Amino acid sequence: MRRADRLFDIVQILRGARLRTAQEIADRLEVSVRTVYRDIDALVATGVPIEGERGVGYVLRGTLLLPPLAFSQAELEGLALGARFVEAWADPELAAAAREALVKIDAVLPEARRGEIWRDAVSVNSPALIAAANAQLPLFRQAIRQRRKMQLNYRSATEALTGRVIRPLAIEAWGHAWTATAWCELRGDFRMFRLDRIVDASILDDIFKPEKGRTLADYMKRLRDERAGHPPR
Repeated sequence: MRRADRLFDIVQILRGARLRTAQEIADRLEVSVRTVYRDIDALVATGVPIEGERGVGYVLRGTLLLPPLAFSQAELEGLALGARFVEAWADPELAAAAREALVKIDAVLPEARRGEIWRDAVSVNSPALIAAANAQLPLFRQAIRQRRKMQLNYRSATEALTGRVIRPLAIEAWGHAWTATAWCELRGDFRMFRLDRIVDASILDDIFKPEKGRTLADYMKRLRDERAGHPPR
């Protein structure tokens, strides 16, 4: 690792207002504690607001502006892959936002590294069935942001068609399908709906407030309890 990269990484490790020991930093960077001491001394000498002492630990105080896009090759590939997943699986608005994000990242990279993010070393092949859900994604994202109820006509795996009023809580991509986790007022319980099985959907004027037992946190706790063998209360 180049020293400049190591200095940058030390600053990132120290972010978050938590005391970090030199040994902890050394373990993360796979260098000696003595190297960490020298690097921190060098950072302090250049004005980086690091507080602490040897044998106790260090913390970053105040605001420090660093180049935000000093990415490694692996980090660039990870960002590119994530954006391509969004392009392949999400609705047109999110797909366009992902492409624009890559353009902005590429534009502020060092000149020698521009264009790396567009390489095809990693790619995403989207199953055709995902397209069936894309039309519903903008509607669900809007309803979740605004905490508004939705009216659905939903076709189950057995082809039964039911009308539902739901409180949408989250949407999830599974690779083969998109789902929405919601509180279903018809069933009086949490339900997960596959977006490609929704015949039609609309956002209602009704705004719902978080209620105990009906939030996403409640649903996630139920899942954790069930996996741990504890029935929900």
